[in-house]
Amino acid sequence: MSNNYIRIIRPALIFLVLSIVTACNNSSRKKNNSALNGINTITSIRYKVKKIYPHDTGSFTEGLLFHDNRLYESTGSPENYPGTRSVIGTVNLKTGKIDVKVELDRKKYFGEGIVFFNNKLFQLTYKNQTGFIYDAKTFSQNGIFKYENKEGWGMTTDGKSIIMSDGTSTLTYLDPDSLKEIRKLNVTYNGASALYMNELEYINGFIYANVWTTNYIARIDPVSGKITGLVDLTSLFTRARKDNPYSEATNGIAYDPKKDRILVTGKFWPFIFQISFPHQNL
Repeated sequence: MSNNYIRIIRPALIFLVLSIVTACNNSSRKKNNSALNGINTITSIRYKVKKIYPHDTGSFTEGLLFHDNRLYESTGSPENYPGTRSVIGTVNLKTGKIDVKVELDRKKYFGEGIVFFNNKLFQLTYKNQTGFIYDAKTFSQNGIFKYENKEGWGMTTDGKSIIMSDGTSTLTYLDPDSLKEIRKLNVTYNGASALYMNELEYINGFIYANVWTTNYIARIDPVSGKITGLVDLTSLFTRARKDNPYSEATNGIAYDPKKDRILVTGKFWPFIFQISFPHQNL
């Protein structure tokens, strides 16, 4: 194995990290406690850092994705960070700045994950149980939808359905036309529900999810819901925190299928990292 590859944590440490998630708090969110029991061998996904791009340290990242060869980011606006904004826009990889296309009234809404589907852009909000629909080219709002999930977090698509997370162990599949729930997928680790599924990306047949309050990305089997591998981004978080001590949770996964590249970042991070997985781990 090349020394250029970074191995993720050993299984025992994986269990420890996913267990102590329940004891952690974020400045903008609080969740119920739950523990994961048992320990089995789990795939350690290695990755290689290919490039490093700048990222706006004022961005409280909630969503990251590629669409039409452009990188899009959605951000949130926690009350305890009055300078933050809930926006959606294209990211300039030379400067890290967002060219804002959509902005929500932060007094009413906290912007969350986004996804493009059938020439539309969909956006979740945190606690309003409300989503917004925009024209994918003009970004004019042309619809609103409601969902039963208590909270909205991340979004992605498998090309057939829209998949959303809500901070629990459940991923909800929505019909892209009616936005009605068609399926629920319980994410599990060693047979127990795995909480805090956050930002999502669908890559080569698997769902990848940031695990909130940790620096890990979980690879999820979309049929069984089982976590089949974990990526440890702790070294990238450490690098971000070194350059900006206000860097917070790892969040943001974007896959560019045309160039076969993956970009990851976090809230208030000064960098966006382009990483690659060895072929056998995909």
